[in-house]
Amino acid sequence: MAATGGRHFLQIPGPTNVPDRVLRAMAAPTIDHRGPEFAELVRELLPALGPVFGTTRPVVVYPSSGTGAWEAALVNTLSPGDRVLASETGHFATLWTELAGRLGLDVDMIPGDWRHGADPAAISERLRADTGHAIKAVCVVHNETSTGVTSRIPELRAALDSAAHPALLLVDTISSLASIDYRHDEWGVDVTVAGSQKGLMLPPGLGFTAVSDKALHAHRETAGLPRAYWDWTPILAANGGGYYPYTPATNLLYGLREALAMLAEEGLSAVFARHQRHAAATRAAVRSWGLEVLCADEREHSGSLTAVLLPEGQDADAVRRVILDRFDMSLGTGLGRLAGKVFRIGHLGHFNDLSLAGTLAGVQMGLQLAGVPIKPGGVEAALELLK
Repeated sequence: MAATGGRHFLQIPGPTNVPDRVLRAMAAPTIDHRGPEFAELVRELLPALGPVFGTTRPVVVYPSSGTGAWEAALVNTLSPGDRVLASETGHFATLWTELAGRLGLDVDMIPGDWRHGADPAAISERLRADTGHAIKAVCVVHNETSTGVTSRIPELRAALDSAAHPALLLVDTISSLASIDYRHDEWGVDVTVAGSQKGLMLPPGLGFTAVSDKALHAHRETAGLPRAYWDWTPILAANGGGYYPYTPATNLLYGLREALAMLAEEGLSAVFARHQRHAAATRAAVRSWGLEVLCADEREHSGSLTAVLLPEGQDADAVRRVILDRFDMSLGTGLGRLAGKVFRIGHLGHFNDLSLAGTLAGVQMGLQLAGVPIKPGGVEAALELLK
């Protein structure tokens, strides 16, 4: 890598840049996780998570990645052989359903082109045909990190309701929580899955499941998949006193408290609006370069990342290497079937207008240096929108 000064630009769609305030909070001495000071921390933290998820119901916090929260959502609500309906919206939707299959669940995947979100009409059709209610859960990735496509969760909830189907609605918000408007209670979601390393502005290491009353009933009355570490029952019982049934990630919880304070200070509506502005400016740049945004539906553009589709014959990973070498900036790679075809610009978390301007300048110069034929006005188009 070429020698550079200044800071590294981490513009992958997560993990994101961790604010100095959060880093300083995490640097505090570790305390006794069985003592009264820790109990006070937990009793402060858990209610503060509710507004971010849009819920007044419990939010379970694990020392885990988002993959752990995926598994927790499934094993706490389903039984071996249960059928799960999912939509192939991208790499992470595929991985979640592969995990479900390894757990002994029967996965019914609606094929997709990785350029559109979950199709409410297709889901409604499958549910209406399931007159015996063999489908026990619908699994959807709200914001597909591999594609920059956001599925329309209220329309999917309406599809379940119009079919009068009792399936649980399980939603992955790993790259949308605290970045894109989300409402667990209002939208009738049963389990919301999240991770710490994106919109919550923390390092990786915390997984979350927000849980509806219906999901808790399924957990207590019908779920039969093996569970121990992921079991909600002992965690919720211990949380009632401000504790956990295992050693928690104490210093990450310090950081979470600070991150939640930062979100509250800015205001969630302002946070969502900021992400939408940066996404719109990024798309303006991409189109002015003469390139194509991967997301094909204007209603489904992501507020937290933009996947850029390169022309046939161009190597997106080669562009990423040039940008890393020359400008010390990391962009997201293409995953799965998109490998080498797209790069992803993350514009979520601790981020502002000047950070975006610098990011897009680096992308524009990198595209030119890599020999990708573009028009040169992308940065100017983004700045005009930001003004």
